Amino acid sequence: MRAGVLHPAEARRHIEVGQAAPPAELDPYVEYLWWVTWQTSEPYRSEVIPRPVVHLSAEIRDGEPRLLVHGVHSRHFVRELDGTGRTVAAAFRPGCFRPFIAGDVAALRDLETPANEVVGRDDRPIAVRLLDPGIAIEDAASALAGWLAGLGATPDPRAGEIAELVEHAESHREVVRAEQLAALAGVSLRTLQRQFLAYVGIGPKWVVQRCRLLDVAAVAHSGQPVDWSGLATELGYSDQAHLIRAFTGFVGQSPAAYAAEQR
Repeated sequence: MRAGVLHPAEARRHIEVGQAAPPAELDPYVEYLWWVTWQTSEPYRSEVIPRPVVHLSAEIRDGEPRLLVHGVHSRHFVRELDGTGRTVAAAFRPGCFRPFIAGDVAALRDLETPANEVVGRDDRPIAVRLLDPGIAIEDAASALAGWLAGLGATPDPRAGEIAELVEHAESHREVVRAEQLAALAGVSLRTLQRQFLAYVGIGPKWVVQRCRLLDVAAVAHSGQPVDWSGLATELGYSDQAHLIRAFTGFVGQSPAAYAAEQR
């Protein structure tokens, strides 16, 4: 499951998105490399329902190319794009950024921090290279992978275990409570909460709720008629009104209105 890009048809008119698999040495940690390019005559707001993952992206910050570490965004993520530009980035597996840093990932939540402050390596030279329009964007993604590989992750089996738990929640709609993940992991809910804060950056209840909200968005994007009451039951919402409140609170309109707009 990828982050839920809102208004995808409109987004395709303004941006081009690509991605590639990471090299073998990064495969335990990085889910995929990705990039976005744009050319707009007027500002465009790109809106996303973020997944519970950390991203490392080359962007312009205060007029300067930088690599930014994006902790888990707990809220609606918006980026305004204008003129011509691009972003080159890596999306980490849930929980798998922690082997690159000292400390808990929860400290990065809702923050966009220059990489040198997080991993202790100057990010400016690589950011300049990644954002150079004279370098093919696929080559830029490979350069980012090489920079990441050079950081040297500290092996941590727990990171992979946490990633598998989150990936299970993403791909199994029947997971609707954090207690189900705790049972799958064979630990108490309190222990799982501590582990998720340390590795994912946010608690398991939030992760499960976000996975199911992304499912609602995917259904809304399908273009097919939707039984919203049945979907609410399937995804663990107490009733249809609960689903509507959750989606509206995040996206700004009801799922039915949003789906109709997409059609």
